[in-house]
Amino acid sequence: MNKKNLSERDICTKYITPAIKKAGWDIKRQVREEKSFTDGRIIVQGKLHTRGRQKRADYILYYKSDIPIAIIEAKDNKHSLGAGMQQALEYAEILQIPFVFSSNGDGFLFHDKTINEGQIETELSLDEFPSPEYLWNKYLKHEQLDEAPVRKIVEQDYHVDEDGMTPRYYQANAINRTVEAIAKGQDRILLVMATGTGKTYTAFNIVWRLWKAGVKKRILFLADRNALLTQTKNGDFSPFGNEIMHIIKNRKIDKAYEIYFALYQGLTGNEDFKNAYKEFSPDFFDLVIIDECHRGSASEASAWREVLDYFSSATQIGMTATPKETKDVSNINYFGEPVYTYTLKQGIEDGFLAPYKVIKINTSVDDEWRPTKGLRDKFGHEVEDRIYNLRDYDRKLIIDERTQLVARKITEYLKATDRFAKTIVFCVDIDHANRMRQALINENADLVSKHPHYVVKITGDDEVGKRELDNFTDVEERFPVIATTSKMLTTGIDTKMVKLVVLEANIGSMTEFKQIIGRGTRIREAEGKMFFSIMDFRRATNLFADPDFDGEPVQIYELAPEDPVVPPEEEENEETPGNDPTGQDGDEINGERPDISIDEEEDDRPKKYHVNNVAVTIANERVHYYGADGKLITESLKDYTKQNIKREFASREVFFEKWNAAEKKEELIKELAEHGILLEALREEVGKDMDAFDLICHIAFDQPPLTRQERANNVRKRNYFGKYNEVACEVLDKLLEKYEEEGIVSIEDTAVLKLQPFSQLGTPVKLVRAFGKRPDFEKAVKELEDQIYTTA
Repeated sequence: MNKKNLSERDICTKYITPAIKKAGWDIKRQVREEKSFTDGRIIVQGKLHTRGRQKRADYILYYKSDIPIAIIEAKDNKHSLGAGMQQALEYAEILQIPFVFSSNGDGFLFHDKTINEGQIETELSLDEFPSPEYLWNKYLKHEQLDEAPVRKIVEQDYHVDEDGMTPRYYQANAINRTVEAIAKGQDRILLVMATGTGKTYTAFNIVWRLWKAGVKKRILFLADRNALLTQTKNGDFSPFGNEIMHIIKNRKIDKAYEIYFALYQGLTGNEDFKNAYKEFSPDFFDLVIIDECHRGSASEASAWREVLDYFSSATQIGMTATPKETKDVSNINYFGEPVYTYTLKQGIEDGFLAPYKVIKINTSVDDEWRPTKGLRDKFGHEVEDRIYNLRDYDRKLIIDERTQLVARKITEYLKATDRFAKTIVFCVDIDHANRMRQALINENADLVSKHPHYVVKITGDDEVGKRELDNFTDVEERFPVIATTSKMLTTGIDTKMVKLVVLEANIGSMTEFKQIIGRGTRIREAEGKMFFSIMDFRRATNLFADPDFDGEPVQIYELAPEDPVVPPEEEENEETPGNDPTGQDGDEINGERPDISIDEEEDDRPKKYHVNNVAVTIANERVHYYGADGKLITESLKDYTKQNIKREFASREVFFEKWNAAEKKEELIKELAEHGILLEALREEVGKDMDAFDLICHIAFDQPPLTRQERANNVRKRNYFGKYNEVACEVLDKLLEKYEEEGIVSIEDTAVLKLQPFSQLGTPVKLVRAFGKRPDFEKAVKELEDQIYTTA
């Protein structure tokens, strides 16, 4: 047997796996082969979507379940021993794995990330692969975790889920780094994880391991929403059992439990007698977890800080998607640098979070509006003569026509896409949310007449709306569909099915902006929610250009008066440049404004002027594309695509070579999509019947295009099928027809033989045998593809 002729999989089976087993690794318990650790980025093409490639390691070795310690990248024996090292190091960085190996079956190249100086990479024979104990002890010593009490903590098992659920790689990273930090004595810890990435599930696993290890027996979980407490106790934390868990309500303290859940508002008050937390002794809790700690836990004056100071002897873990860093408030100053960070951008790249489109709508009054001399509002007040703009609307000045236009555009979008797509409209304040609710009801009278809760206002002052919150967030509940709000839904609410986020509030805070964007980032693949849209009426999405923003929009689209509200079918891949938005939000009741006003006036002028009969229209249209350098490009979809293609392929010849060499054209098309080359969107603009190859060559290299029909007819004219038997000829002819109708990707999969009209010719096995064996059939299909592109 010549090792050079073996496939990569053969090398793994015959050489690498036996070497690992011989070193003492339990193949069933400690070794995962061909382990995918991401889901593959969701690539959006207009209304369509697909998945990019998953990141997959050939081997991940675990000391214990969900505690990865080593990674191996395998190559066939035609490659050198270290040919896979670069790939392995990249994956090791993502997975935070300290020991990295590359192999071609002759031995191993070992990269030791625990070595700071000296020889980092060493060649090992197959018999020299290190044991689990050797690598684990080496890691513990390097991280100063090797003392017996500390080691006991970091080696504590994870919870074994009955349904087989295990942490994603980034959750395991967060859990392991937190447990290690606590084992070493760190008592203030910050975890930064993007909205929708499972912070509560991560918290449960941290608590479980610390509780089982016996180092943290009494735990306080602090949140700022009642819904979060019940959701957490009955959901992720349920394995602990109700007998040891308790939600603190009505400031009533019962000290008989071990794990407590509480609102910080429920533990504190203005008078000392209302500070229920003082009924516990300062050392009662061993661990305090502060969920959504960006809401002010680090502020000296906040109720959060009051509780944290009282329980200062406890280990405290702050969890947030958006750490707050201002001149007055600093999470990092209080908790220290994050022990682990997982950003929105990483979540989208890995395919765990939904990407999004941005529809930017500017009205004719957004830049400025000035009242005519002596103009009086609806209530007879003379409107102050000055220039008003986005900063003022719905804070100082209400323009009915602008509110109606916003409601109309939201409704147009839903009618053009999905009338029942869950939608949140973020407004300036409660009064604005109420007026927006009325405008949306009027625009959707047909559905509201049948379903009274189609549109609701969910704000802190509205008990009816708050009761509808559970229905709005429930995946199974169809109504409400549209929720207007100001602050209540910005954070902490798990809105899994939200497909449209409308920005009709001035957002000056990056923390708030990220939280609002996070309302749509959950993926619900079974229900068909793979991406969402942001409709921006306040230029808030200019914050995409801020260095503190770490996500990237799929698409930016600005409307002109004659344009449909649904954006053209295209994708964006870079962050959005722009100017900082203006405007601030005011005080809240349970996350909402207590009053319809923002600023108090010392004279008799009204808090808001309310005008109507103002002409408000859509102002302009621009489609923005974003280059790899993040700079704004304003040009046509064709020009943008041409630039992207030429960045990847210097000439038509280079592209032709890559196209012909591709084993599966579908993989190349997916690769192109990952670089912003969106063929489906282009077909809408250039030609639906054009072959993918012709589409690219025409756009990028000015080649006259052929339709699929023209290419198929050229193949038929050459009498290419003459060398095959009758059945094989018929199969190839049907494949050519299939290409003519649907494109090259449709004929690349053998499964096509199970479909009509092939099934009428015989079973897939019979049809393949007409060519000989399966490799002969695959060779014939590849030759057919070559014939299709012979005229290229």
